Amino acid sequence: MIGSFAAVFSAAVVAVASIFFVIFAAGLMVRRRIITQNQIDGLSSATVKVFLPCLIFTKVVDALDPSSQPWWWTLPLAGIVMALIGTGLGAVAFAGRLREKRHLLPLAGMQNAGYLVLPVGLALFPEQFDTFALYTFLFILGYNPILWSLGKYLVSGVSSERPVWRGLLTPPFVANVVAITAALTGTASLLPRPVLDAVTLIGSAAVPVATLVLGAVLGSIAIRARSIFTDAVRTMGVKLVVLPALTALVVHLSGLAAANPLLAEFLVIEAASAPPVGVVLMVRTYGGDEQRIGSIMVFSYAACVLTLPAWIAIWRLISG
Repeated sequence: MIGSFAAVFSAAVVAVASIFFVIFAAGLMVRRRIITQNQIDGLSSATVKVFLPCLIFTKVVDALDPSSQPWWWTLPLAGIVMALIGTGLGAVAFAGRLREKRHLLPLAGMQNAGYLVLPVGLALFPEQFDTFALYTFLFILGYNPILWSLGKYLVSGVSSERPVWRGLLTPPFVANVVAITAALTGTASLLPRPVLDAVTLIGSAAVPVATLVLGAVLGSIAIRARSIFTDAVRTMGVKLVVLPALTALVVHLSGLAAANPLLAEFLVIEAASAPPVGVVLMVRTYGGDEQRIGSIMVFSYAACVLTLPAWIAIWRLISG
């Protein structure tokens, strides 16, 4: 048993090592001022407004087949449920100090549902990546509204002056809705193949550029280890241990692993993913404890280098 775990764990570490190497290299370039904050902002803007919407549109249009996937709507629901349950577990971890520690709940209960999960999926399932990416974007369709409404409120303590729905109308969200509508109505088949190929070409830049941006954002955060140790242990305990353990248990008991192994492992990977970098962007934009949140974020990603492969290995052993 131990030998089997070690073999699967080693294979998983190798599969995701290149991702975290890019993240580390990007962070180092930021600290050495090889990459500037303006360049990070430009890459991030291009990813959100161009690369990611193109990737979402083509993957959803090509992979979503409502006739053979009538359950597709359960993935946005899963995104909502996982975010709410994770946040609730975080509230339990900080019981008695919620008023003081509520800004840490999104770090404990919400995850990097796209920027980290997509490259992990590409590394682990290169031949099934189109389907894996479809699962990711459908999951995010339900998850993002929770992150950018409840998550933003908990982190900053303030709400946007604009209605919440306006803040959710981002290019990735719009691309997701348009692509799902095209797939459901059958109009996707009317799109010219050269146009789709062009959009696919642009979208292919999303995963590597997003990985670079992720590392650059983490690299720009100053770390204060001593002052955040207790909070980090509680936060990481929920996000990297309790939530993936609960998810793996529920998925295993549901029998999903036998019916759809890729979807089952996708849900475990989502649950085991590190906290969302969007939380740092929220703090920078709307205010909050950037020092504490940023430091815990860095430690969470450092730990995720081992915990994510560990959960992948554990899942493959109990499901296979």
